[in-house]
Amino acid sequence: MNQHAPILAAQAPLAERLARTRALTLALAEPLSEADACLQPFADASPAKWHLAHTTWFFETFVLRDHVSGYRAYDERFPFLFNSYYEGEGARLARDRRGMISRPSLAEVREWRGHVDERLQIALPQLPPAALALVELGIQHEQQHQELLLTDVLAGFAANPLEPAYMASHAGDRMGSSPASDDQKWIEGRHGVIEIGADGDGFSFDCEGPRHRAWLEPYRLAARPVSNADWLEFVADGGYRSPTLWLSDGWDWVRRHDVTAPLYWSAEEQTAFTLAGRQPLHFDAPVAHVSYYEADAFARWAGARLPTEAEYEVLAAGEDAAGGNQLDRAEAVRPHAGGGLFGNVWCWTASAFLSHPGFTPVEGTVGEYNGKFMSGQMVLKGASCATPRGHSRASYRNFFPPAARWQFTGVRLARDA
Repeated sequence: MNQHAPILAAQAPLAERLARTRALTLALAEPLSEADACLQPFADASPAKWHLAHTTWFFETFVLRDHVSGYRAYDERFPFLFNSYYEGEGARLARDRRGMISRPSLAEVREWRGHVDERLQIALPQLPPAALALVELGIQHEQQHQELLLTDVLAGFAANPLEPAYMASHAGDRMGSSPASDDQKWIEGRHGVIEIGADGDGFSFDCEGPRHRAWLEPYRLAARPVSNADWLEFVADGGYRSPTLWLSDGWDWVRRHDVTAPLYWSAEEQTAFTLAGRQPLHFDAPVAHVSYYEADAFARWAGARLPTEAEYEVLAAGEDAAGGNQLDRAEAVRPHAGGGLFGNVWCWTASAFLSHPGFTPVEGTVGEYNGKFMSGQMVLKGASCATPRGHSRASYRNFFPPAARWQFTGVRLARDA
């Protein structure tokens, strides 16, 4: 277990976990200039400054405003700027305009964070259980935005022709073995009647429940995710030029966007742009920044398929969700060889993001958090190198549209047994 794993352990006091979470977000933003923090490379990404502010708005709105008598907003203009998609909170700035928020400055946003943090710590001992549950939700919400902050910074820096580095290259990085993909092993999964979904032990998002039964036919899951070496073979074999490998929407996407390799790759030079700048491909490391369309096409090429959400979750339930290559601190964020079903890259599944049987969103505006997105999205399981350690679990349901690939998304194959 990584020495930093206990930092966000579920049993740590709420006030301590709140403080550590808020501090990590600031640490992730520390290397950024004012200009860096305003970058919005495309509409689905958000500026780092916006992440710092939105997570603060969440605590100020749903905890301080609603549960602390006499609390007044730090600035009445900020909710319009930093609400994300909560219709219940009224009008807000269009998502694709977040990069235009040059004011408030980064320093002013940090001051606002400090004000809200101080008031939260003062209020915690007197908060009712409903408010404490919202503090917990706010911590989990901010951890999600920590990962988004890193992937959005990566996307912003990748758009710069100078390809600047957010962090130094890790001294322990190695190229790995020569390209080869003949070492894949397979794990037999449980089959028959199984149970999946949150079991009520510890925090979970509403969309993770309720726990329910499902049926699985015999299957095997790959012991490791698809590597960069594997993907180089796919590219060399014309994988991006073979329409029979692709879903119709995927093939249209490939042609429309002239996709020839994973995002940030130069297949010819065997390099990838990373948070440490452009680096040689590490052949043994899991491939990252691929879409669902690419994942599905690779699986067909490999004579396999993508696992279902239930298949992945059943096997993941037997592993330590806080293990593997996950985020502990603001350095060395990149996939590397090794690890189990958690860490390195989120793995695409063949399952659409839909409600579990019996799902009911939580009451109030925070009920918009997950349920409203159950359309046109695919489930990803596990965790990535940018996921705060301790945030994920077997029942966790990450989700993105099938064309998305700016996250640390990868592939783990499955086969019928």
